[in-house]
Amino acid sequence: MARFIISGGPGAGKSTLLNALRTAGFLCVDEVSRQLIQEQVMLSSSCLPWIDLDCFAKLALQRMIDQYEKASTDDDTSITFFDRGIPDIIAYLRVGGLPVEEAWYRAAGQFPYDPLVFMAPPWETIYVNDSERWQTFEEASALHQALVETYQALGYKIQELPQTSVADRVTFVRNAVGLLPRFAS
Repeated sequence: MARFIISGGPGAGKSTLLNALRTAGFLCVDEVSRQLIQEQVMLSSSCLPWIDLDCFAKLALQRMIDQYEKASTDDDTSITFFDRGIPDIIAYLRVGGLPVEEAWYRAAGQFPYDPLVFMAPPWETIYVNDSERWQTFEEASALHQALVETYQALGYKIQELPQTSVADRVTFVRNAVGLLPRFAS
């Protein structure tokens, strides 16, 4: 099974691309952060990235491991696209000024993804804040840079997504992974 990550700073069009890939018939795994933020807010918890990033990162890691393992039960010929991967947590911790313990790197190595990572660059034209996206565009851009550096340091190859229509991004991704006709929608 191939596990491709689509990453990038907040508001760069990752989730929109994942939804389009899902509509085209591909297996896609949603970003855990949005769901976790909603859950923690409903619980009146302080385990939120802007209050207690370390706590939030631990919740996100467990949820991402669960998603990874669930996706691994599919057959060997399938392709799954993930909205963010475990290395994203490392980048978030770095940007948040927190120490990145060896356990985070072990988790990133224990749950490997395909070496090709699609990175959505900062795109101010489409960037908007909402209840789960609290960063400024400048903060999102800094996070993007940390993501690129983190993935490269872990041995992944970055493929930057073009700033174009969703349909063109889907075509770009399909071409980049060399999808055979059996994977086409």
